[in-house]
Amino acid sequence: MTAVAPLTWGTTYAVTTELLPPDKPFLAAAVRALPAGLLLLAATRRLPQGAWWWKAALLGALNIGMFFALLFIAAHRLPGGVAATIGAIQPLLVAVLASRWIGERLTSAKIVAAAAGLAGVALLVLQSEARLDAVGVAAALGGTASMAAGLVLTKKWGQPATSLAVTSWQLTAGGLLLVPLALFAEGPLPTQLSVLNLAGYAYLSLVGTALAYALWFRGLQLLPAFSASLLGLLSPVVATAMGWLVLHQQLSPGQAAGALLILGTLVAANLPRRRTAELTPSADQSIRKIG
Repeated sequence: MTAVAPLTWGTTYAVTTELLPPDKPFLAAAVRALPAGLLLLAATRRLPQGAWWWKAALLGALNIGMFFALLFIAAHRLPGGVAATIGAIQPLLVAVLASRWIGERLTSAKIVAAAAGLAGVALLVLQSEARLDAVGVAAALGGTASMAAGLVLTKKWGQPATSLAVTSWQLTAGGLLLVPLALFAEGPLPTQLSVLNLAGYAYLSLVGTALAYALWFRGLQLLPAFSASLLGLLSPVVATAMGWLVLHQQLSPGQAAGALLILGTLVAANLPRRRTAELTPSADQSIRKIG
């Protein structure tokens, strides 16, 4: 179920290019986050308590506000393949931060899996004629580091309420950061929106954000941080598949190899844990009884 989140995020590019008004990326980010957060907040009727006011604000900035803003800056200044490849270093960053902050072991297997995932994304999306831009690269690295830190801190601090409530706090906090940025960078809101525009915004807010982040933050509590971060590599796979199926873009043998490498990495990275669970059912039952 956690994988549903990155699978959904992979559709964002196709929906944005086909359904949303052009040249309004920060507006799209704000509309994704704030309405979804307010909707979940109204549904859960639960506000943060005590230290969770500043924790929710920080997590909302790292996971939503800063990440979305830096992501769109990178996408504007870099070819999509370069931005996605830089973003694919996130599992390695998560592995390092998790070893420092929450005690997850940094093993050679994790480093190999992260490197294989990065290579797969590079094969999938990186083009030979790609150009580099210093500001764009810095934004891509900043966005990747922001989400990696947010992911590990989300795991470290746990959830003082239901997943939906914690998700609503983060989306609302991140959305409140993005609204003034959208107004400052892109000017007044569009006066006319088509039915397709509204449908695109509704899909990104309800499915690509409210549902996806609720599943994502729930999964972070059930999975090791590194395993969750590896699932994020599914997003460029879906984005490429959508480009091929919906936008009629060409798919090269190298891209197909990259997709297979990513999927193989995800399967291989989870085999040891699955085998351990199968070989020690009594230990699993003991953990359940203790829980």
